[in-house]
Amino acid sequence: MSSMATASTLFSATSASLHGFARPGRTNAPALAFLHLSSKLPSGFPKTPFRDYRCSSQFQKNPGFAAKPLRTPGVAYATAATEKSIHDFTVKDIEGKDVSLSKFKGKVLLIVNVASKCGLTTSNYTELSHIYEKYKTQGFDILAFPCNQFGGQEPGSNSEIKQFACTRYKAEFPIFDKVDVNGPNTAPVYQFLKSSAGGFLGDLVKWNFEKFLVDKNGKVVERYPPTTSPFQIERDIRKLLAA
Repeated sequence: MSSMATASTLFSATSASLHGFARPGRTNAPALAFLHLSSKLPSGFPKTPFRDYRCSSQFQKNPGFAAKPLRTPGVAYATAATEKSIHDFTVKDIEGKDVSLSKFKGKVLLIVNVASKCGLTTSNYTELSHIYEKYKTQGFDILAFPCNQFGGQEPGSNSEIKQFACTRYKAEFPIFDKVDVNGPNTAPVYQFLKSSAGGFLGDLVKWNFEKFLVDKNGKVVERYPPTTSPFQIERDIRKLLAA
């Protein structure tokens, strides 16, 4: 049989089968062969990053927001390759004295940029003090870095900041020298934190009371937006303490 005849027979058989004209009780081999071949042909449009992103369940639940990969507490995630840890840095305390962060080796740390005149001040200082008191004997510490870059809401001197935090909120965790967390004068410790855990809009710290959770080895494990309550982080802290 010629190739033209074979094609004609195959098409006719397939057409009949697909349109319900094949005789009942009989298997049409040419039709099956055609369907088998057609299953190998590409169909639809190729997947693209946009299509995958648009169809993701996370995007559907939160339209208008970029999907953020899920993270597991206890695992260090990094957006920039680095061999450093938080323990490699030296910072100044609220009195202006050098402090090597290597003194915190083996501890779980929550690092926060704080401000005295922010709408988030009362809730954050209150909850941070509570969590510190609860876990400080289990190897947990909070490192607070005052910053005046967001609405000028930390305008006071170091001594004024210390008095405010320690008197009004009974804060006993370490408070350090006022720093920049964004821009050309970003403190080196914040350069490290941001490069280790990029945020929703990239590396920029968004506002007062953004939080970085650091494991016992000095690696950034998670980053939380300013509106995340310290109490919401408590479960992650317990996991790292138990690790």
